[in-house]
Amino acid sequence: MSSTSTPIPAPRIRETLQRLSGNISQVIRGKDEVIDEVLACLIAGGHVLLEDLPGLGKTTLAYCLARSIDCDFSRVQFTSDLLPSDVLGVSIYDEQMREFVFKRGPIFANIVLADEINRATPKTQSALLEVMDRGKVSVDGSTYTVGAPFIVFATQNPVDYEGTFPLPESQMDRFLMRLQMGYPDRQHEMEILRSDQSRRSYDSLSIEPVITAKDILEIQEYVPQVFVEESLFDYMLKFVSATRTESEFEAGVSTRGALALKCAAQARALMAGRAFLVPEDVSAVVKPVFTHRLALRRQTADPLEERRAVEGILTKLIDSIPLPI
Repeated sequence: MSSTSTPIPAPRIRETLQRLSGNISQVIRGKDEVIDEVLACLIAGGHVLLEDLPGLGKTTLAYCLARSIDCDFSRVQFTSDLLPSDVLGVSIYDEQMREFVFKRGPIFANIVLADEINRATPKTQSALLEVMDRGKVSVDGSTYTVGAPFIVFATQNPVDYEGTFPLPESQMDRFLMRLQMGYPDRQHEMEILRSDQSRRSYDSLSIEPVITAKDILEIQEYVPQVFVEESLFDYMLKFVSATRTESEFEAGVSTRGALALKCAAQARALMAGRAFLVPEDVSAVVKPVFTHRLALRRQTADPLEERRAVEGILTKLIDSIPLPI
């Protein structure tokens, strides 16, 4: 285990994460940037929301991540009739012991795939708030701690699809990043067609663990130790302040969002093999960290259109804020 006095072994960490990324990319082809962003969320101790059209590999990416790490994994298919107890667990009366015994739900795993999370009702969605924020579950007056590392990997289809419920702002704020898969390019889609991947089950994916949960925990301890020069704190706050003064946004990024920006940038630096932050680490994560925390003042009928508009405004802000000297 690391300590504050131990130098950060940045090159070794980079090699470990590259091995993990390369393992996943055997199946998820042509999406190296998305994979790296997911790994940044993982080592930062955050949660990731992957939003895109059906059939673009969101669930497969989650499975590949879980199969590449020797840790506990569970999957919850969110539906409109899913109850909070189906996710968190429930107390059952044991006749032999003559007392209620808590039966843990699928949330008690290191990597939890919340598949199509926006198909569940707001009541079930809100059941995840405490565990995503504090890593704890409260049921019937008792509190239970989930394992470490712990990451919720949620997927969702666009909210204008029939039978979906938009995630509330408080729920969105629990995710470190919101990412998109996007369509593969022609070359990689041709490789997918040739591999006939659609006929394989997830259990048959030719992917084996390359690191352990202990490796992830060790790396997570180093992330907060990545050095941030004073001018880069000012650089981060310029982005935060810009969202608060931008007339097109209903409200700016919160302090939680500012802390998320710092943490994500530190994770990105460590993935690059550096024990210190550079301006590009900050600007590179502004959009995935901020997009889901911002809403337009003007109403739009299409949520995808609003997301693209928010990303467009953030792109202009990134271009307009000068790099620290």
